[in-house]
Amino acid sequence: MFGFNRQTALLDDESVCWMLDVFDWVLVNFDSRKLQAETKLIYPNNDCFPGKESSVEGMAALIFAQVKSYAGIAALPCDLQNETGVSHTVPFEPGLAELPMVPDSKKWIFTYHTDTLNNPEVLIASFVHQIAYHIVSSAHNPPPGGNENWPHVAEILATMMGFGVIMANTANTQKIRSCGSCSGPAVERESFLSQYDMSYALAIFCALKNIPVKEATLHLKKTLRTFYKKSYKEISSTHFSRNDRLTSLQAAWFSNHPHVSKDNQ
Repeated sequence: MFGFNRQTALLDDESVCWMLDVFDWVLVNFDSRKLQAETKLIYPNNDCFPGKESSVEGMAALIFAQVKSYAGIAALPCDLQNETGVSHTVPFEPGLAELPMVPDSKKWIFTYHTDTLNNPEVLIASFVHQIAYHIVSSAHNPPPGGNENWPHVAEILATMMGFGVIMANTANTQKIRSCGSCSGPAVERESFLSQYDMSYALAIFCALKNIPVKEATLHLKKTLRTFYKKSYKEISSTHFSRNDRLTSLQAAWFSNHPHVSKDNQ
């Protein structure tokens, strides 16, 4: 009863410590310049994803090219295929990829379901996760938690690449129905971490980058805004049980981005 008025942590220590381990692992295993200084929040709107196409294939290729550019792999030739295996031409920019990877001699293959064009945010998240998975799986060292965590680590990397709002918004999307007569949502992305895990990871990213709360909540879906605000407040609190770990992570990698102040809450 002596803990009656004590606030309960939003996520368990093990989960949060794993996330912090992943942040550190990514920065150790990849060139962190872009992740440290250049990465900003990317929103699911026309400002971040402008342009129109007259066909499903053209729109998918346009969105994929934009995601590639934000991810720092605009110069990497890729093969984009729909659910039937039909490939599309994807424009790419000449030059070097900004995030160092070790791709083999073959083009990386990315897939999408045409139904996801009905919800572009799901399509974006699907592309982001596939790109992040290719990147993290090129690392020479296993991720925190072991090799079975590759897809989970990819979702954290997607957040570190600036797609945290989009990943959180789509983490709880329902599955595509295989029967046309069935009722229910039409699109999904395969998520490995919950919407609350992704919201918390987004809060870590924004705290490390000194991004004000309102910049994320403006585009975060309403059902996650309260949890996100509480997560951000918990992370930036001096009583945060993992605060020393977060501070050391920031000092090592984000020294040019001072820890979030109360003015940003």
